[in-house]
Amino acid sequence: MAETMIRPILPALALLLLTACGSFSFQQGTGQDPSLVRRSAAPADASDQSPEALYAAGMQELRQNRYQRAVDLFDSVEREHPYSTWATNAKLMVAYTEYSRNRYTEAIGALDRFIQLHPAHRDIAYAYYLRALSQYEQINDAERDQRQTQIAMEALQDVVNRFPDSAYARDARLKMDLARDHLAGREMHVGRWYQRQGLRQAAIGRFRRVVEEYQTTNHVPEALHRLTEIYISLGLTEEARRTASVLGHNYPGSTWYQDSYALLVEGATPATPARQGLVTRTLNWLF
Repeated sequence: MAETMIRPILPALALLLLTACGSFSFQQGTGQDPSLVRRSAAPADASDQSPEALYAAGMQELRQNRYQRAVDLFDSVEREHPYSTWATNAKLMVAYTEYSRNRYTEAIGALDRFIQLHPAHRDIAYAYYLRALSQYEQINDAERDQRQTQIAMEALQDVVNRFPDSAYARDARLKMDLARDHLAGREMHVGRWYQRQGLRQAAIGRFRRVVEEYQTTNHVPEALHRLTEIYISLGLTEEARRTASVLGHNYPGSTWYQDSYALLVEGATPATPARQGLVTRTLNWLF
């Protein structure tokens, strides 16, 4: 995605423990929890650790970006203390840790299990949101197949539907707008290819879809201009005028409208050709 990714906020309990972990001293005689020392020295032996100590040690490893050790420690909480509250929280932290190291498939699997087993948990909204992010961050660039974009949008919409007044929903709505822009970009890419190949009816279908289904994206002005171009090439002058009129009414200052106007009015000056280059199109897509 062109957007700068914002890592999700950890649930309140995790943040509390992450801060607490930062206060642990690793020097002798400073009052550190001896259970953490034993866990660090012998990670395979967790049977004599309290769930709090294992969880805190996992948070410390996560803070140091030692992701596999963090996962192992969180798994130990569930394995050694399956009926504790810490075990439930550890499931969610496993998912977050996998997400943090970009192992999205593993994160989604862990989140699906958490959601199924703990639908009333206080952090259930966060679980749905993190699952949506794990889908969203797998979106490919606009010139590739966009099935993943559709999956991400469905997951984001699920967050909005279930938790409409939450901060998670507000961010999900923003990301859905960006995902729609990706889908529109894909339609434009295919439509331009059809147009270059002389497959004008197929191109019309793609550009019309952008205009009708992705009206809030920044691809609509170009789609209207491309339709104008094709209608003129087909001799459909009135249809071209109507399309250019829609473009001028909605985007009067657009350089795409200037180009369309130049196609229809003899002597009118088109926009500077350089603005249709790859660099500018990329900047328009980003911003």
